[in-house]
Amino acid sequence: MTDVSMPSVAFHDADTCPGDRTASGLASWLALAAAPIFGAIALWSAFFGAQPDMLCAAMQGSSPISSMTLMYLMMSVFHFSPWLRLISSQRDRSR
Repeated sequence: MTDVSMPSVAFHDADTCPGDRTASGLASWLALAAAPIFGAIALWSAFFGAQPDMLCAAMQGSSPISSMTLMYLMMSVFHFSPWLRLISSQRDRSR
């Protein structure tokens, strides 16, 4: 077997490189945007989107939620962690 190593990368201090601070701020906002966007898409697909799967719709007592709606709900839940970190940091600041 061969040993694979990653090259070392020098990170800049945010005070010396203002572009890093901007990129970090943009990444934070994008992380916060994911959960509400996926939640809105889940609602949209539940009410106006794809039809339930034909095999599942034929079953008695089937759910009106399509697999796409379920996928978007799960994606919204998985991307909720930045919101939890923001809420936690705000709560820590207020103490």
